[in-house]
Amino acid sequence: MAALLELKNVSKAFGGLQVISGLDFHVDEHEIVSVIGPNGAGKTTLFNLVTGVYQPDEGEILFDGQSLVGLPPHKITRRGVARTFQTLRLFLNMTVKENVMAAAYGHTRAGVLRSVLRTPGMRREEREIRKLAEERLGFFGQRLMGYRWDQPAYSLSYANRRRLEIARAMATNARLLLLDEPAAGMNPVETHEITELIGQLRDEADYTILVIEHDMHVVEGISDRVVALDHGVKIAEGTFDQVATDPRVVEAYLGTSATARK
Repeated sequence: MAALLELKNVSKAFGGLQVISGLDFHVDEHEIVSVIGPNGAGKTTLFNLVTGVYQPDEGEILFDGQSLVGLPPHKITRRGVARTFQTLRLFLNMTVKENVMAAAYGHTRAGVLRSVLRTPGMRREEREIRKLAEERLGFFGQRLMGYRWDQPAYSLSYANRRRLEIARAMATNARLLLLDEPAAGMNPVETHEITELIGQLRDEADYTILVIEHDMHVVEGISDRVVALDHGVKIAEGTFDQVATDPRVVEAYLGTSATARK
């Protein structure tokens, strides 16, 4: 299976702090890969490098065979990479549908003048964006349907805000979704639902998915492959069982004394 995303010998430092070091990493098309590691392992920095928030000091980042290095975030999004955030970044005073429509405007051709004049072409694009938003929200069933479209985002439950952020990422016409701790702050029932949702995004909506997640039940339930980082270095890669029982991973999470007792 061909790699959709590939990092080759990628490194990133902030001052004297080496956050990512010589990272080789790939995500194959239609694969769900989970990235795990203790706090400070470099997981979110990895996402920021892929999406152009940071530029690598060394190495190459390829998406569908083309380099992403040097591209600003909005151009990387247009290439087909979209993300969610550990801390929700919705437009809380906009409606549910407007939040999703906002993500799709980056693909429109209408400039300022056409928007001000409300030309036929601009109105047609707006109808298309509205339809796209409704289709993306429809993926989530009754959670984000019907009367909810016109509700402000702040009125949603926390779990539905998480779903809305995923719907907004989907509206960019992405091929690769980067989900940053999608189950964070959820109760066990909500966690189970988000685990099923991630599988549906791959199986039914045809996305390739890269996930950062601390909840090992979620990681076990969704992952084709798991990559463990510690201080920016890949210390293990493989199936969930292979990585979860790797002595280096146990040491990274629990310390050397736990590894010695084992």
